[in-house]
Amino acid sequence: MKTFFHLIQEVQKPGLCHHCGGCVTFCTAINYGALELDEGGRPRYKDIEKCIECGICHSICPEIGELDEEVKREVAWSAPIGRVIETTVARAKDPEIRAQATDGGVVTGLLLHLMDLGRIDGAIVAMKAGPFRRIPWLAITKEEIVEAAGFHFDTSHGMKHFSQIYSEYSTFSPSIMELGEVAKKHLNRVAFVGTPCQINALRRMETLGVVPAGSIKFHLGLFCTGNFYFGEPQRQRLEEIGNFKWDEVRKVNVKEEMLIHLKSKEIRRIPLDKLEFMKRYACQFCDDYAAEYADISFGGIGAEEGWTTVITRSPLGRAVLADAKGVDLEVYSYKENPRFAAEAMATVVEWSEKKKQNAREKHREIERKSVRVKG
Repeated sequence: MKTFFHLIQEVQKPGLCHHCGGCVTFCTAINYGALELDEGGRPRYKDIEKCIECGICHSICPEIGELDEEVKREVAWSAPIGRVIETTVARAKDPEIRAQATDGGVVTGLLLHLMDLGRIDGAIVAMKAGPFRRIPWLAITKEEIVEAAGFHFDTSHGMKHFSQIYSEYSTFSPSIMELGEVAKKHLNRVAFVGTPCQINALRRMETLGVVPAGSIKFHLGLFCTGNFYFGEPQRQRLEEIGNFKWDEVRKVNVKEEMLIHLKSKEIRRIPLDKLEFMKRYACQFCDDYAAEYADISFGGIGAEEGWTTVITRSPLGRAVLADAKGVDLEVYSYKENPRFAAEAMATVVEWSEKKKQNAREKHREIERKSVRVKG
């Protein structure tokens, strides 16, 4: 049975760890307490003597292929980008939510809809914790859900600080760690909003039937080209590339390119191939762009500004989205463009294949280096 020691050798040392937090979350939830996250969000031993070498932390890692086939059967995955029941383009009906959100505010609108119906007790989201920083947050009120919308550069007040857990200036938040809060509050109907690697880890827990995955009733995945560091060197270089100053910035969005929205309403567009200097290293090895294991996947790519491309992947996701249409969500008009959904899907497939191809090439590079070292 492989253990966390093997995860260190196989995933951490080569730089493949996504910092999703799945291994630490399971170990903490089951009260083993052998693992923890360091100040950079990396899993490590907290007390090696408490490790019972169960091997579950190794099995649920997204970079380990041990449960690939079981997870794919669980979610009825199919090529090329996972199960697709329906594709649409939508946005939140409430203009205040749209103004706060990064794209069309569909995720926020859907979470509010689920809370209004009493379908969820809370939602695990990424909350802004200050300039260039997001942290995991269990939102249990509608106000907290709205506050978490978008990627903005203001400082949030009156909230707990996670700097001791995750202090990097990064677009990534180890949201799975908030499952510990779910257990403490005895919640069992929670929506989870996260990146493809986080959804992947949750589905692996679900496949094994281990806590705390059973508390998650809705898996809402975000399209992901990769996550970025926003440290001082990266911010200075971005200013030079985009010809702007950070005190002029209203919000940042990543679609087919990075969009820097200025307070003057101008938009600076930076091609993604110019951002490799600030992308997290492990993201180069991830092959899931469209959150292929989610109930519903979301992203701005393929949609007009202010709208969200939405892919429903499970019967549960389809039912929830259908119920929210016309209530908290509005769908892009077919009269404007009868082919908008097909065109949006074509764009998602294109970017998915780009990410898969890049991941294959990066993994081959790692393998070649490993062979040279062993030789």
